[in-house]
Amino acid sequence: MHISYLAEHPHLIPTLAEWHHAEWAHLNPGDTVEARISRMQRLLVKEQVPTAFVALEGETLLGSASLIDNDMDTRKDLQPWLASVYVSPEFRDRGVGSALVQRVVDEARGQGMETLYLFTPDRESLYARMGWKVIERTEYRGEQVVVMELPISTQKK
Repeated sequence: MHISYLAEHPHLIPTLAEWHHAEWAHLNPGDTVEARISRMQRLLVKEQVPTAFVALEGETLLGSASLIDNDMDTRKDLQPWLASVYVSPEFRDRGVGSALVQRVVDEARGQGMETLYLFTPDRESLYARMGWKVIERTEYRGEQVVVMELPISTQKK
């Protein structure tokens, strides 16, 4: 498995948009796959925010993760965010998600960021094992979520 910038594989955007839409459309009522494709075009950059990464095994897409300015319109005070961590079901439980998260953490640290944030409705234990701490439990867009943070300026690689 290797992890690359999405910018190096723009042809994967339609697949990612479909995956993300199927997973998170309920959090964005009225959103479409086409709108997601359009938003993902903005992630086709390197070494800046926003950006995205893909995990590949050969030419097979395994998953993705993003580094963005903000992922919750109710918490604009928190920046930047780990977002859109997704691993295709057939590749889960192989460390792909953890590797993608670590790549985003490394990117943020390399850009001089001190803390990362995320929200998750159902993966708190995964992130807790990776050192993320709960800062808030709240309802967001009709779903119970946990907001977490990871101090990265002092975290070892």
